[in-house]
Amino acid sequence: MRRRDFIAFVGSSVAGWPLVARAQQPAMPVIGFLNSASPETYGPQLAGFRQGLQQIGYTEGRNVSIEFRWAKSQYDRLPTLAVDLVHRQVAVIAATGGSVSAIAAKSATTTIPIVFTSGGDPVQIGLVPSINRPGGNVTGVSLFTSTLAAKRLELLHELVPAARVIALLVNPANPNSEADTQAVDAAARLMGLQIIVLKASTAAEIEAAFATMKQKDVGAIIVGADPLFDNSGRDQLIVLAARNAIPAIYDLRDVAIAGGLASYGSNLAEGYRLAGIYAGRILKGEKPADLPVQQPTKFEFVINLKTARALGLTISNQMQLLADEVIE
Repeated sequence: MRRRDFIAFVGSSVAGWPLVARAQQPAMPVIGFLNSASPETYGPQLAGFRQGLQQIGYTEGRNVSIEFRWAKSQYDRLPTLAVDLVHRQVAVIAATGGSVSAIAAKSATTTIPIVFTSGGDPVQIGLVPSINRPGGNVTGVSLFTSTLAAKRLELLHELVPAARVIALLVNPANPNSEADTQAVDAAARLMGLQIIVLKASTAAEIEAAFATMKQKDVGAIIVGADPLFDNSGRDQLIVLAARNAIPAIYDLRDVAIAGGLASYGSNLAEGYRLAGIYAGRILKGEKPADLPVQQPTKFEFVINLKTARALGLTISNQMQLLADEVIE
């Protein structure tokens, strides 16, 4: 081989090395993040999810990518958004923002791993056959936001003992609404209270529900655990409860901080952190079938004394001591 040919050969080979190296590098895995609500209200939960990923060795933009799909409280969009992520061939689907997202994701694929965050009982609503042995392609975190409805009634009765007629506001599009209603009805009978179930899945229906409460002399309200009520409808609920002077208890601490009378539920950011860890473990090769559904071990009871004073309520020292947080 002549010298000029040898130099040309070596030069062309070296020029091709970066292309070969790039071709051999594995593609960055993609997590599909499916959510029933809107990103504007999910800052703490997203931070928790990313923290969980980082704990297992994944940082968004460095060695993992996240494709977001937000239904913005329009639950009928979730099946289409889930199918879109399946067509995108994501490595894992994080089905968040309640059971509606998890159900949509499970209906869209039997092969792509799914990590859910669900407020209801995942066995009862058909997400997994067992908590300890989920099997199939689905696992996640059960936050019990819905299954605590009866406990919220108990706390609300302690906060507003004079209220004998109590409303339960549920979103009929939420698969947990029926179980919530049954649990609250059973608890109310034992306590000698009357429950009025009101349904709302839009802002207009929330407004109409409060008009009905005034007509029926409702003394207090349990707001069901639902992404609509916790996110896009949150401020509307707080304003209407204040305007109509109806004490209300919610599932999320954030709602009590924003002006709701009280809340009782699990820590959502912590639940999303656990979901992020599971998503990372699956990216590393573990199977959803081998990962038991996780459950919270701590629940938060928050009272907003400023709101209580505005409603003319006196919160006993005993209740204040029982609370995990009292907002002055």
